[in-house]
Amino acid sequence: MPIISKLGLGQKVVLIIACSTLLSFSFTNLSKVKSQVEPPNSMQVEGEVIWHVKAIHPEGNFLDVKAIDDDGRIYDVKAIQNADQTTLMDIKVLMNGKKIPVKILQSDGRFMPVKGITENGEILDIKAFDHRGDKLDVKGIGHSGNVIHIKAITKNKEFYGIKAISPFGQLNDVKGIKVTKDPIEGSINGVLIHAHVKAVSQTGCSTDSFIWHIKAIHPEGYALDVKALDSDGNIFDIKAIQNSNQRSMLDIKAFIGDVLQLPVKVIFDDEGKSILKAIARDGSLYDVKAIDKNGNKLDVIGSKRLGNLIHIIAVQENGEQYGIKAISPEGELNDVKGVKMLQDDVEMEISGIKIYAHIKALPQ
Repeated sequence: MPIISKLGLGQKVVLIIACSTLLSFSFTNLSKVKSQVEPPNSMQVEGEVIWHVKAIHPEGNFLDVKAIDDDGRIYDVKAIQNADQTTLMDIKVLMNGKKIPVKILQSDGRFMPVKGITENGEILDIKAFDHRGDKLDVKGIGHSGNVIHIKAITKNKEFYGIKAISPFGQLNDVKGIKVTKDPIEGSINGVLIHAHVKAVSQTGCSTDSFIWHIKAIHPEGYALDVKALDSDGNIFDIKAIQNSNQRSMLDIKAFIGDVLQLPVKVIFDDEGKSILKAIARDGSLYDVKAIDKNGNKLDVIGSKRLGNLIHIIAVQENGEQYGIKAISPEGELNDVKGVKMLQDDVEMEISGIKIYAHIKALPQ
């Protein structure tokens, strides 16, 4: 017979209250612990989250994508997240306080024009602006089923992918979407529409690119170079290396000269903070810094740990934090994270330097 059946009524009541209190206490403390280890969910939106729309240069830099009216006035083009999902978002021109739809128009040409359409049927050009200020056409270049690939096209017929980038460094593809098999989906303000333009979740594509760029992503939608610096102030590239047909876990190295590649790891500094360093064979350390538009050098550090992963961020002097990403020449994006393989603080030693975590590029 269970022990509880031998208890009196008063003892049972006391036991039930005690168990309820203990259970409540456990859930309360579990909630506290959970809130401590889980990062804030950036996708919980009460209003709208505005994502930047950019073309991705093969060198990993971002090109502004803008709308231009007949008088040459320039307007922002943005992706609008207005719900707790990022799978399918509208692309709009922000024009005089209004959100103007962006569509692919019906065309008999080789490439399909991407345009904004105002309330009175005015057509707005959509262009990407390179670092010289030259305007690149933005067009649909081909179908894959009901998806149309949208690219910025240079004068030399190079294609740059178009992406939506959140203030938190997440990335979606900007694509044309067909919902019927008819050449014309419909019309908006008298303008015939071939396809809608949306920001959709990135699914990845096959790539032969060996080298991916490492960048910090500013909330305003531009990229900061991430570099290795030696004790003399010399600056070297840091890259992710895709040396097989997988992008699930890419190595990250500092490139010193033409042939030398140094491992980049998380170590503890003298104050106990986790920082990133490139490690030479003689044990000398190279600083890892993000460099902003003004040439300021930002520390790149390990931040919050979630299980086997450590968030890697660039930190401004005012405390602003920017995520670190690996970007392929085709515009594919991976997160740069610290990776723990062991429960111990020390994973291994390299040239006498104790390693807290490895640095890898992982899918978002």
